[in-house]
Amino acid sequence: MAVHHVAFATADLSRTHAFYTEAMGFELVKVLVSATPEGGWSKHVFYDTGDGALLAFWELHGDYPPVDGALSRSVGLPDWVNHLAFRAHDAAHLESAKKRWRDLGLDVFEVDHGPFQSIYTNDPNNTMVEWCLDVDPPGDADRAEALRLIAEPAPPVTHRAVGAEHYPADPAKQPSWVG
Repeated sequence: MAVHHVAFATADLSRTHAFYTEAMGFELVKVLVSATPEGGWSKHVFYDTGDGALLAFWELHGDYPPVDGALSRSVGLPDWVNHLAFRAHDAAHLESAKKRWRDLGLDVFEVDHGPFQSIYTNDPNNTMVEWCLDVDPPGDADRAEALRLIAEPAPPVTHRAVGAEHYPADPAKQPSWVG
């Protein structure tokens, strides 16, 4: 069964909107403005991620605590732990996304995970976002190994990323919604 949408709160909807339309290339498809059960109101904003799945953000108005949308930093974890990964269609798509991010002056990390090629940056909420290309999709042997490893209380470390490239942010290129 496919995911319909995933939703997160944002502290700054205008910066979030700019990132997901400009840096990610997603299309804004729906905004619902509703009363909230606690007596406030909200905007529930939906973006098509390119394959029909949706990503949504909440802009909350009312008696709510301040929003810290950083999925990892807000709980004291490194950025790479909790992140959003989107499927790159092919190598050209991954390269185009990397170029778009670099042209926008974003901080970009490129990692060869072996079966996956990935690029990473952070969105305006300080949540890590990834484009991921399946180079060697999981097969039957991978599934069997996964079942064995998930049951292992302390398995040996056998996987290392093959290489990583860092393209530092270029503040001279960054749009106003970055940072």
